[in-house]
Amino acid sequence: MTDRSATAVVLGGSVAGMLAARALALLGVRVTLVERDVLPAGPEPRKCLPQARHVHQLWSGGAQAMEELLPGVTARLREAGAHRLPITTDMVGLSPRGWYRRWPESHFMLLCSRDLLDATVRELVLADERIELAERTEVLGLEGTGTQVTGVRLRGPDDTRRTLQAGLVVDATGRASRTPQWLTELGLPEPKTREVDSGVAYASRVYRAPEAARDGFPVVNIQPEPRTGGPGVGGVLLPIEDGRWLVTLFGTRGAEPSSDTADFDAYARGLRHPVLADLIDSAEPLTDVAFTRTTANRRHFYEQLPAWPENFVVLGDALAAFNPIYGHGMSVAARAAVALRDTVEAHGWGTAGLSRRLQKAVARPARAAWDLAVGVDVFYPGATENGPTRAERLVAAYVDRLTYTATGNGRVARALTDVMSLEKGAQVLLTPSVLLAAAVGPLKPALSGPPLTGDEMKRAGLQ
Repeated sequence: MTDRSATAVVLGGSVAGMLAARALALLGVRVTLVERDVLPAGPEPRKCLPQARHVHQLWSGGAQAMEELLPGVTARLREAGAHRLPITTDMVGLSPRGWYRRWPESHFMLLCSRDLLDATVRELVLADERIELAERTEVLGLEGTGTQVTGVRLRGPDDTRRTLQAGLVVDATGRASRTPQWLTELGLPEPKTREVDSGVAYASRVYRAPEAARDGFPVVNIQPEPRTGGPGVGGVLLPIEDGRWLVTLFGTRGAEPSSDTADFDAYARGLRHPVLADLIDSAEPLTDVAFTRTTANRRHFYEQLPAWPENFVVLGDALAAFNPIYGHGMSVAARAAVALRDTVEAHGWGTAGLSRRLQKAVARPARAAWDLAVGVDVFYPGATENGPTRAERLVAAYVDRLTYTATGNGRVARALTDVMSLEKGAQVLLTPSVLLAAAVGPLKPALSGPPLTGDEMKRAGLQ
């Protein structure tokens, strides 16, 4: 049970912060959501979120978690133009080991611009009367001791300072989180932290799709080859609302795309296959190139600290930030918010040791996405000081075999997307049937080119 007088402060108005606030409000907690900027009123660019200009997707595991917290959010997004694409039915993907086949639906993705998704979530969350938004408010630090956090110190828009007491403080401030510093100020040790930085840079443009290809067109994904010893390059085309395509090109250290709009087409033409370049040749560019470099994978292992203060939890990018190309950030945030709700429900508000339980609970979805991202990025030159560990090499070799098998085995393709969609844990890849299938390899011959249908090619202007 949750005391009706229970209060929480959530730091950060991102998707992670919004969903965490909603999760607590559903338990009857009064929540103050603290945001340093002014949030847009509608689907407009948000300050300090440069990655919003690049590809985003909400995997089915994240979409289902979000729907639990905000019933009707999927329908609202669909009404606003978001696409629901079955996986792998509507995915044309070149893996490091060849083209994937388009198997019957096992999972799905919700695709739209980040601005539309943020605005939809924000509107639904802030309609909850138990949630109060404090904008243009800076967090100065935590109030409390190394054993118990009691609130936060804030500076408002008129430079006034105040301390806001709370029964739970949630840090969802993203990559800029100052929790490591705050913990040392409370007399606690810094957490173990790991960073894997492939040096990847992103260049994105929005296009008006050819009229016949504005509905029902698949995702097109050209993945890099991470284990060649050299840099990796790739690109993704996502259908988004209003008949548009969002196209992101990316390259790791030594093969980064240019920020110059004039270089975009040539870079696309230089990928492992020219299908993306062919598609954008037939589309109308609507924007110049948006360029971003801040893409390192970084994880703080707070759940492993020997001591953790009561009434405090860290989630979202403040806990684990991923290379955005894998599209897991929002889905991890949604699943972490559900874990937050479920753990409070299971153990009771204010019970001893609740915060440690919460921190372990929100780390679980982050761990799954972390393993997926780092298992690829660690192989690029300069990603880590010492290169991949022996364990990472073994895991990567097995996943590489699974990827190869999935190009011609639908059951293995489904198992991989079970994990990629965050609907299931990595243990599904270790069942006897999957191990046997990996040993056998693909059951069908390799495809010679992208599995676009004749109708799709005609509608996209490729025939």
